[in-house]
Amino acid sequence: MRQTLFQFMLVISAAWFGYAIFDFLGIPAAALTGATSAVTVVALLGFDVRFPAKLRNATILLLGINIGTAVSPEALQAILKWPISLSIMSLCVLLGIALNVRVLKYTFGYDRETAILASAPGHLTFVLGIAQENNRDVSAIAIIQSIRVLFLTLCVPPVLTYLFGASKGTVLPEDILTLPSIILTLIAAVPVALFYGRLKFPAHWLLAGMTVSALGHGSGISPGRLPDFLSITAFLLMGALIGSRFSNTPPRKLLTYVLPGLTVTLVTVSVALIGVLFAMWAAGLPFAILVIAYSPGAIEAMAAITISLGFEPVLIAAHHVTRLALLSVAMPLLLRR
Repeated sequence: MRQTLFQFMLVISAAWFGYAIFDFLGIPAAALTGATSAVTVVALLGFDVRFPAKLRNATILLLGINIGTAVSPEALQAILKWPISLSIMSLCVLLGIALNVRVLKYTFGYDRETAILASAPGHLTFVLGIAQENNRDVSAIAIIQSIRVLFLTLCVPPVLTYLFGASKGTVLPEDILTLPSIILTLIAAVPVALFYGRLKFPAHWLLAGMTVSALGHGSGISPGRLPDFLSITAFLLMGALIGSRFSNTPPRKLLTYVLPGLTVTLVTVSVALIGVLFAMWAAGLPFAILVIAYSPGAIEAMAAITISLGFEPVLIAAHHVTRLALLSVAMPLLLRR
């Protein structure tokens, strides 16, 4: 118990310290990127910063609730344009996997099954479960996947902000949820999350928070957004969660997988950017939004970036959920071949 409390205090302290520095330097999405960087450093220094499962789920649920308050009628009207973009993104996911499997096999010497699992752009828990069942190199897969998530979490916000003029505003409502509304939303979201989990929905805690929050916001039962301190705390914990993936990873071992991880990330991002250009032309959607929608990072991290930079979250969330659903079907089929 004492050790668990020490771990939690260490993670929170590192996350707040990273946020303070990044915010002082004016780096976009400072709560997310600063916490990610600081906790990653602490993890690589040898400290155990693993997250309890219940805290992880609570963090993701809070993010989902925050995103749900930003759902707008304008976003829902754009649904007619999504099938084109979703189809292009799905092709990019499959093409990226195919290219990365060849790179990992013929350049870095990985076996076919490990290469497939390491190439999956997301769904890490699902992928690692398959890896353990099939006696694959779990460490290689986890670290290569984590390098991709870390790279995208740290790079997407500043690139969009500095190069493409991404908004630093907010799409969240001005009104703030009352404490009773927050409690009721949380209570209502938990059974929805468990139900989604039973149905094997990907990112079911995030989707449950979004669903209940959007319904409450749209119906007027619980209008408004989370208080700022809760939003920032959710972003901080999300960043800490990403950084905690490197817990118990010796730096020497990490170096072994840095080059394969960066190579996989470069190939995946390059294919995604080509898809973004096609989707801009075919569906007429904005470049910056498509970049986040097609970025093969963790859905929770991309959702946090979306809100932090002031973008409409519905389209972006739909793309990431589709990507995870596609991987749920594609990975077993690819391994079965």
